[in-house]
Amino acid sequence: MKHRSLRFSLAVASAILAAGTAFAQEKVVHVYNWSDYIDPALLEEFTKETGIKVVYDVYDGNEVLETKLLAGNSGYDVVAPTSPFLARQIKAGVYQKLDKSKLPNLKNMWPEITTRLAQYDPGNEYAVNYMWGTTGIGYNAAKIKAALGDVKVDSWDIIFKPENAEKLKSCGINILDASDETFAIAMNYIGKNPDSKETADLEAGGDVYKAIRPSVKTFNSSAYIDELANGDSCITIGWSGDILQAKTRAEEAKNGVEVNYVIPKEGTYIWMDSFAIPADAKNVDAAHAFINFMMKPEVAAKASDYVQYANGNLASQSLMDEAVSKNPGVYPDAETMKKLFTISPYGPKEQRVLNRVWTQIKTGS
Repeated sequence: MKHRSLRFSLAVASAILAAGTAFAQEKVVHVYNWSDYIDPALLEEFTKETGIKVVYDVYDGNEVLETKLLAGNSGYDVVAPTSPFLARQIKAGVYQKLDKSKLPNLKNMWPEITTRLAQYDPGNEYAVNYMWGTTGIGYNAAKIKAALGDVKVDSWDIIFKPENAEKLKSCGINILDASDETFAIAMNYIGKNPDSKETADLEAGGDVYKAIRPSVKTFNSSAYIDELANGDSCITIGWSGDILQAKTRAEEAKNGVEVNYVIPKEGTYIWMDSFAIPADAKNVDAAHAFINFMMKPEVAAKASDYVQYANGNLASQSLMDEAVSKNPGVYPDAETMKKLFTISPYGPKEQRVLNRVWTQIKTGS
């Protein structure tokens, strides 16, 4: 009896230990996302609702994320790649398919965005859209007027024409450090296919930037938000939500800086950042719980209100602040939507060309 009792006690202890270990694994989710891209209060709300702690790290470039993923053992359970990188990374096998039975809030998603995302993720098997937006022009209204007069800011001419860039040099021009989309924008501007992978077309896109390089102050993808808000720069190629965040920060600081955002009439790139689960994720159930939580309409609405980006959740739109949902810079009208283009992933050869030309541009060589 003692031996049987001991065996029973050991079995119970083992079961409790195993359950405790499994429970502990489900109590944390490691998220790797873009900087300034979520309301911290939502992370607290998720933990309160689920008991799962969020370990949250940030990056400011797709290349940083891709390097970690391709190296393996990234340590992350949820990441947020931009569409062309997502497509390339799916082919590289760095993601696992989503278990849609654990994502009941998929019913809230917007077919318009889900369909566009399927161009990169056929069947929408690996990713769920978090935010989407456009890459356009952010500017300091007063400084643009002082440098160029009463010019209407509605065209890429404002920054791509060398004579305009030269006049804006003294007040600070920033170019987004995201070569895939900035080249696509330049190629579209000069009448070429924005998704071209031809060396000659890529170099022609690069020539647009080389022509204005002497007037460009910085190339960055995160610091430009505060620079624009503080009046330290006057014009940037940047992401819609970032620039609207700069606008909000300037208004909150009451520093007299008026920041505006425009989608140029020639059209621009529409990007999508989507949640995906790395193939080597350690906390897969927690990852699904996090993604499902972020697809709750009220959560998606809060997220968009905070970062001022459009999201892929149709059910959230009626819950959002109208300053965001009715802003054409966030949710463009139907006519503008027709002028938004996507780009496919670059192959190794084309990527080398892109990297070479972009390095030449940034270094001024």
